[in-house]
Amino acid sequence: MKLRSRLQIFGLAAVITAFVGCAVGPNYKRPTVNTPEQFRFAENQGTNSFGDLPWWKVFQDPILQGLIGTAITNNYDLKQAVARVELARNQAAAANSAFFPQIGYTGDIGRGRNALYNTPASLNGRTESSAQLTLGVVWEIDFWGRIRRSSEAARAQFLATDAARRGVTISLVSQVAVTYFQLLDLDQEMAIQCAATNAYASSYQIFNDRLSNGVASKLETDRAAAALANAAAVIPQLEIQIASAENQLSVLLGKNPGPILRNSLTNQPQLTTAIPAGLPSDLLRRRPDVVAAEESLITANANIGVSIANFFPQIGLTTLLGRASPELSQFTGSAGNLWDLGGTLSGPIFQGGKLRAQYRGAKAQFNEAKAAYQQTVLTSFQEVANALITRQKLAEEFTYQGQAVVALESSVFLATQRYLNGKSSYYEVLQSQQELYPTQRAQIQTQVEEMITIVQLYKALGGGWQTAQK
Repeated sequence: MKLRSRLQIFGLAAVITAFVGCAVGPNYKRPTVNTPEQFRFAENQGTNSFGDLPWWKVFQDPILQGLIGTAITNNYDLKQAVARVELARNQAAAANSAFFPQIGYTGDIGRGRNALYNTPASLNGRTESSAQLTLGVVWEIDFWGRIRRSSEAARAQFLATDAARRGVTISLVSQVAVTYFQLLDLDQEMAIQCAATNAYASSYQIFNDRLSNGVASKLETDRAAAALANAAAVIPQLEIQIASAENQLSVLLGKNPGPILRNSLTNQPQLTTAIPAGLPSDLLRRRPDVVAAEESLITANANIGVSIANFFPQIGLTTLLGRASPELSQFTGSAGNLWDLGGTLSGPIFQGGKLRAQYRGAKAQFNEAKAAYQQTVLTSFQEVANALITRQKLAEEFTYQGQAVVALESSVFLATQRYLNGKSSYYEVLQSQQELYPTQRAQIQTQVEEMITIVQLYKALGGGWQTAQK
């Protein structure tokens, strides 16, 4: 058969694949989800979302920006996610290869006695040489869409893996920012606790001097000493927390535990004042975990089609081209040409219920993926709503704590003056101090908690996956 005729046959097969065959199984349709018109507790309505901003526009602290950039480059969890994406990409490419003819070659050369034919009598015991070189082509016609569904599943799995990589990036950015802010909080708490210890030390010195002069009682001096010791005992606890946070941040940066260069809380740029949440429907395309869950659902849907296609026969074309000769000297002669062109048909008859079980399993996997997708969407709405209300209430709490700090600072000053003038006992001073310093620390904690909540809201809205600062 001439080469032109063989190409015509392959062209006809391609036409059959493209126009006659239709992929069995259900086509994907996004499940219905109950999407609210707006996020609960959202103050700023509109189509723009805080989650659309890249992380370098949200975190204005240059030191924090440098830490995030280092983490994106060196973090080992993110490197694993990138490797998984590359694996999925190549798996999808391997699945697509089934659309094309599979071409291979074989060859052999040898010498033997009575080795060329079925019966020894045919060669009368002669020793002969032989040579063969063939080029084989196998091409499955995707008549039922098995290959197309397999390719669809592989592509969706690749997209799910890439979305998961974006999710790791978002988590990494938020973890670095949260740990950084926690360090700023601990530094500020350490400053307050050191100031409190110094204040208790001054009080103790006053009472000890007055005790030496016979003015103060031993009870007041002991209470002042106990207050000083209790205040000093908090400092080692804070030092442990600071070291642990530094070590945690170092691991996120992909380096050994060590000190972390950082700014101070008082010099920290304000994150933002206006935080538009955007439309809840946009969250379905922005959040990587939602995107990954839907791509996994698409994979499961395509696998149903693959399981259905397995019930039908596989149709293909095979071609064999080559040369063969019982004598090496005649291998290049025209008599040594060989070719073969044929079709193949293979299909199941009895599999002991395996194919039906695979089909039912594919449907069960789809139902599981569907429920997981719907749950992921629901959870995303919850996380955004929780972050919105938490930020609002923490802002109110911070305001009230600021008022309490101002009042308690005045109370400590007045109580100290009253005690020095003999108008009150030390217990009045001690009570004022014991209320002031914990309230100052609580105010700082609330301030940082609000900053961390903004980070959590940014993450909940699907922001922070961008990896290149522009």
